[in-house]
Amino acid sequence: MAGTLYIMATPIGNLEDMTYRAVRILGEVDLIAAEDTRHSLKLLNHFGISKPLTSYFDHNQQFKGERILQALRDERSVALISDAGTPCISDPGFNLVRAAVAEGIRVIPVPGSCAAITALSASGLPSDTFTFAGFPPNRQGKRRAFLTAMASQPGTLIFYEAPHRLEETLRDMGEVLGERQIVVARELTKIYEEFMRGTVGEVLATVAQGKVRGEVVILVAPGEAVEQETEPLPELLHRLLHDEGMTVKDAARKAAEMTGVSKNTAYSEALRVQNGMNEH
Repeated sequence: MAGTLYIMATPIGNLEDMTYRAVRILGEVDLIAAEDTRHSLKLLNHFGISKPLTSYFDHNQQFKGERILQALRDERSVALISDAGTPCISDPGFNLVRAAVAEGIRVIPVPGSCAAITALSASGLPSDTFTFAGFPPNRQGKRRAFLTAMASQPGTLIFYEAPHRLEETLRDMGEVLGERQIVVARELTKIYEEFMRGTVGEVLATVAQGKVRGEVVILVAPGEAVEQETEPLPELLHRLLHDEGMTVKDAARKAAEMTGVSKNTAYSEALRVQNGMNEH
């Protein structure tokens, strides 16, 4: 009979968010696999838990994963924890779970904090349908392609981001996703918890005023106008330019808001439509 693998959520900031069940199970397992053993030791010491610790993270997951699986095969119970929140959410824990499931090892989730869900619950954005997209790519070209692929997803979009990349990511979001309503949540459950709300441009202006610290969650409102707007982009731009007398820049901005296409795409199409009008 193999051991049991517990997928253990831990607080994302406030230690009072640790559940009674999580404390009990951590005190009962034979081994704790942690993303950073030094960080996790502070948590364990706080609750008076003394158990063998081993590291498990991106760069050692193949080697350590096999050792953890062997412990489970030897009928030892293991708790997998991350630095904060729920394991397997934007970390390599799913590889260990997949391997354990493939061997018929029992996997038990012990729920608790998750930054994405915590931010969504207090965001004020629609929560009936949402997509968690993890961290956007670091490089701008790949990041914009990634955001373009996400633009048509229904419901609220949820991203994680490092604080030093927040400003450039918000700029790309404005260009690719348009001026949607967004919420940037940082330092969740901690002393300096903050929610910044507004359009992409408004939040970007706030972020640009000072250095952002702490882990960040970005939530983007659904592209509601995309669902409501059925007029093809060329016809829409023709109406805005010809019938309403807008400038190319204003027509492109309005079309981007109404259709959800990027400002660059709308502007290029507006120029093409304007040139066609001039020829006639």
